[in-house]
Amino acid sequence: MANKDKNKKILLELGKLPDNNLCADCGAPDPDWASYNIGVFVCLHCSGVHRNLPSISRVKSIRLDFWDDNLVEFMKSKGNATARDVYEKAVPVFYYRPQQGDCAVLREQWIRAKYERREFTSEIKYPPLAYTTGFYEGMLWKKGKEKAQFQKRKFVLSEKEFTLAYYNKEDPSKAPKAVISIKALNVTFQPEKIGHAHGLQITFPEDSHSRNLYVYHESGEEIVTWFNALRAARFAYLKTAYPTGSDAELIPRITRNYLKEGYMEKTGPMQKEQFKKRWFILDYQDRKLLYFKSPLDSEELGVAFIGTENNGYSVGECIPKGTRGNRWKCGLTVKTPDRVFVFMCEQEREQKEWLEAFRLVISKPMQPQDYTTEANIRRQR
Repeated sequence: MANKDKNKKILLELGKLPDNNLCADCGAPDPDWASYNIGVFVCLHCSGVHRNLPSISRVKSIRLDFWDDNLVEFMKSKGNATARDVYEKAVPVFYYRPQQGDCAVLREQWIRAKYERREFTSEIKYPPLAYTTGFYEGMLWKKGKEKAQFQKRKFVLSEKEFTLAYYNKEDPSKAPKAVISIKALNVTFQPEKIGHAHGLQITFPEDSHSRNLYVYHESGEEIVTWFNALRAARFAYLKTAYPTGSDAELIPRITRNYLKEGYMEKTGPMQKEQFKKRWFILDYQDRKLLYFKSPLDSEELGVAFIGTENNGYSVGECIPKGTRGNRWKCGLTVKTPDRVFVFMCEQEREQKEWLEAFRLVISKPMQPQDYTTEANIRRQR
């Protein structure tokens, strides 16, 4: 008969080993669950996805559930590193591996791709054609530029041309509504902002602005396929544009999540104008603070560059006096060589988060391309 306490101790010790002490699927620390037929240690969130694949994976808590001796021996013989050698043998270098805190659809489709569809084992013709042919097309629900309604639109991705096109009509004889270069394109999941679990935000430069497209698909597998197809095309472009760049240097530049987003109140350059509520996005990579009237606007109202302290940029808390129209009281100032920005946050927690985010950008050394970005923003004023 199995010794419950002994087996629990063994499992807890196995879970502390290198590789096993991080979730096999998202990298969260100290996973408390395990798939006893795959042989991996996973976190609570990822265990929920595994539980929805009963024909593929069977999970137990390593702390609360009873484990037979044979299952414990199986876990001894496997582990996260062993499973990775099988299920992640052929993951494309551009494929996005979800991390702790990423949205649910990314986590679910990564787990399904690994264990259910076995896309990365080299056993079958995977990964899908979207990642290997450089061409992908399909229908996505797209928000109108001026209207709030989402309508189905045809999208076509061409790695050869480094373009993403979309059409207002399904008729292929009609010209595309827009043809977007992927050279400076970014794509990020935004389920909460878009109001759909599979929502994507596609951002690209247009004239002197940043343009946002908001799209989704009913299928989680399809929207993640689009996400990784765009990453594949972006990676192909980066390899062409920077032929001497290593994969380690290029991969972080394929796509990125924004460092911080949310509402703040903003006053004008004289600091006497009435405060107005605006949606802000802080982009760590491009060192830009963009602000919008509302979260789903297609273009920003304005943009500020955030440089380093040596170049005249700083951030700090403030309690401005004589301000007009502000409902919120937790203030911060961002000083630049050209002006001082005063922002108000609703809660102290949000104020602290914004301060920390700004400090991260300010502490990052300037790169040659950052000086070009700074000069371009100054010219636009």
